Amino acid sequence: MRLSENDVLVEVTEVTLTRLRVWVREGWVVPARDSEGQPAYDATDVARLRLLCHLEDELDLGDEAMPVVLSLLDQVYGLRRELKALARAVGRGQRNL
Repeated sequence: MRLSENDVLVEVTEVTLTRLRVWVREGWVVPARDSEGQPAYDATDVARLRLLCHLEDELDLGDEAMPVVLSLLDQVYGLRRELKALARAVGRGQRNL
């Protein structure tokens, strides 16, 4: 599923076009590009946009802290993916015993 900017604005009602473009410019959301060079958002991007809205609107996280928090969250999710892969590998190894 690839969404245009307009599709994203409909999907994530808390996001304005200005806010969306600022977050892309800051690198907090990194959409793919379509054949015309326009941003194309996927489900992961939409989830990240919702997270950004929550961090700013509900937790009042400022622009200075956002890169640090996003980096830490990215590390947590990366480690989580690695642990799942390790658990699958261990599970496969135990079945072969």
